[in-house]
Amino acid sequence: MRFKQVYLLYGINKLMNMEKYQITILGLGPGESRLLTQEAWQELEKVTEVYLRTNRHPAVAGFPAHLQVHSFDDIYQKAGDFSYVYQTIVDKVIELGKRSQGVHYAVPGHPFVAEATTPLIINRAQQEGMSVRVIEGISFLEPLFTALKLDPLPGLTITDALELAATHYPLFPPHYPAIIAQLYSRQVAADVKLTLMEVYPAEHEVSLVHYAGTKQQSIENCYLYEIDHSSQIDWMSSLYLPALDKPASFEAFQEVIAHLRAPEGCPWDREQTHASLRPHLLEETYELLDALDKGDTNSIKEELGDLLLQVLMHAQIAHEEGEFDLTDVLRTVHHKIVSRHPHVFGNLNVSGSGEVLRNWEAIKATERVNNGKADKGLLDSIPRYLPALNQAEQYQQRAARVGFDWKDLDGVLQKVNEELVELSQVTDDQSKMEEFGDLLFSLVNVARWFGIDAESALRTANERFANRFRYMEREARKRGKSLNQMTMEELDVLWEEAKSDNH
Repeated sequence: MRFKQVYLLYGINKLMNMEKYQITILGLGPGESRLLTQEAWQELEKVTEVYLRTNRHPAVAGFPAHLQVHSFDDIYQKAGDFSYVYQTIVDKVIELGKRSQGVHYAVPGHPFVAEATTPLIINRAQQEGMSVRVIEGISFLEPLFTALKLDPLPGLTITDALELAATHYPLFPPHYPAIIAQLYSRQVAADVKLTLMEVYPAEHEVSLVHYAGTKQQSIENCYLYEIDHSSQIDWMSSLYLPALDKPASFEAFQEVIAHLRAPEGCPWDREQTHASLRPHLLEETYELLDALDKGDTNSIKEELGDLLLQVLMHAQIAHEEGEFDLTDVLRTVHHKIVSRHPHVFGNLNVSGSGEVLRNWEAIKATERVNNGKADKGLLDSIPRYLPALNQAEQYQQRAARVGFDWKDLDGVLQKVNEELVELSQVTDDQSKMEEFGDLLFSLVNVARWFGIDAESALRTANERFANRFRYMEREARKRGKSLNQMTMEELDVLWEEAKSDNH
């Protein structure tokens, strides 16, 4: 009997010890103490002290009278860097948790919603073998949804204001609504506004929600460009961003392409392959080049869309064939661009674009070694089917990056004169073709030194000649003649007229 009693007492003590945690993280809810969960309130009644991440919370005024309250607000006042603040708080909570009585650490809202310290504390505690209990709380989101009368399930994005302000573009699809939390200040709001206005119109109607879940709750409806004008912005302010009326995201367009290729989609699109789309890819590329040459903004916009359509079609076909998908494409090019720009995304310092290009070639050489292509030459990755002028320019640029180039423009021009002399001296057809090719190659080098795109320059010259020739044809018809009826002197007169008319 005595053995059974001892064993029973041992079991009870073990259970009691299991319920004693070194660190208890408690969610204070979004507003006044009435929004504390029953579990959280009972815990606060039971303990004698609590440490708050911040004392700036409406629930603090309603705490049990016996409770001794400490806060880490002094850490915020000493350092402006949030990462330092959070790490300092984590260190102190871990230290307090090692006391015999442990520590109760309370945070606004829910311990895992917009709360950076909770995961850090749990990670440290696991490393040090410490026990942690999390008492959940209502997050700031629930009263925010109530205030906005909003169901979050249809694709709502929730993001942090400081993270958004640090980007150049919003990292979420604009055809879904979004909540930007923890707007903090008018300066943060101004930075957020600038990022959002890269995608959203300035007069996009938005809502600022202040102190959701409290008696001070208010909603300001305004235009996006006005959000940093609000005098009510505070640490309990959030921004609600309604979706754009029309789909305008990469993901939405990807869904359109997948739908076209689906069994219920378009018969023509479903029949396409990489090979069958090749002519369309080339056609769209040249149409975009034509729009760029003309400087036609509307056409450039349209042709970029058509080219993007071709990219997504090829990615979708590859996905269906089990080769790769668009995620692989994006991941590959993202890694490539970031890794090849250590002067932007790393700590490398460069003196200018020349050094950037040299670093680029060095990085690519390392990539070739790592990919088992060490024997691949510098020029091998330049497509053989490029237009000849463009291909020549690419060859010359690659060679120049490793120092194989003329020292100055005089040397380049002398090479052109040399090739002209050689061309004038050859007599057989094969030599003429070779020397003429060398002359063209030298002229492309001149264009490169002048910073001129040789392909565009020749295309412009072609267009200029065609316009002047059309002028000559029109003027000849006005005079009752055709060009082949006119003398060379008459043709020269028309040509000079065309030139003086800026054709």
